Amino acid sequence: MVAKILKTAGFAAVAAVVATAMGTGAVDAKKVRWKMHAAFGQNVAVLGPPPHRIAEAVKRMSDGDFDIKVFEPGALAGGYAYYDPVSQGGFEAAFGTPGANQGKNSVYAFLSTWPFGPAAPEFVAWFKYGGGVELAEEMYARDNIKYLLCGMIPPETSGWFREEIKSLDQLKGLKMRFFGVGAKVMQKFGVSTQQLAGGDIYPALELGTIDATEFSMPAIDRSYGFYQIAKYNYFPGWHQQSTSNELLINMDKWNELPDS
Repeated sequence: MVAKILKTAGFAAVAAVVATAMGTGAVDAKKVRWKMHAAFGQNVAVLGPPPHRIAEAVKRMSDGDFDIKVFEPGALAGGYAYYDPVSQGGFEAAFGTPGANQGKNSVYAFLSTWPFGPAAPEFVAWFKYGGGVELAEEMYARDNIKYLLCGMIPPETSGWFREEIKSLDQLKGLKMRFFGVGAKVMQKFGVSTQQLAGGDIYPALELGTIDATEFSMPAIDRSYGFYQIAKYNYFPGWHQQSTSNELLINMDKWNELPDS
């Protein structure tokens, strides 16, 4: 009888400890809280919603134990300035496009898109079945980053111009925002190119820092209002037949996650 009482008392003591721990935040300690930088504002068509959908899906699938807070461009870092913070653990994750990181290594531009490149189905097939994902993982891992292919958008137009373009000669001396490998092509025609994040383009057009810009397909470009300043848009596009998006995660934080 005494042994039974002691055994019961032991279970009661354990139960009390567990209850106390639950009441003092042990359950909360299991929860994962991450910050995710978004390279594109939430109000931007097509590109803006995905990081928020990712966060919502992760929270729902984990019953709230894994919560990712998404931050707009400029809140944690500039639109395209997320590579180093993710690598160094400044924040845990970022949603963007590999071409934003071409200043770190030129191969990232090709992981994003290239002139007259493949349409989205072929590009996705290369990533998944032709070694593309493995190549990207290897490159990013060198800087302590976990790479995840996270979306593909369709062809873009050739850009928005203040003045009507009737000949290639008009491109000489033009100042234009241009992305990735396509910028190298434009430079051959005498264009002075620079890469700007989406939210920085309209002010540059307005101030006359650039004369023209390309960014994405018309639905996305409309979100930024380029048409209000640059009235001439040319299509079909040639420099980005499809463009991949990425979810980058600090490798240390990735490795800390439980399998579930």
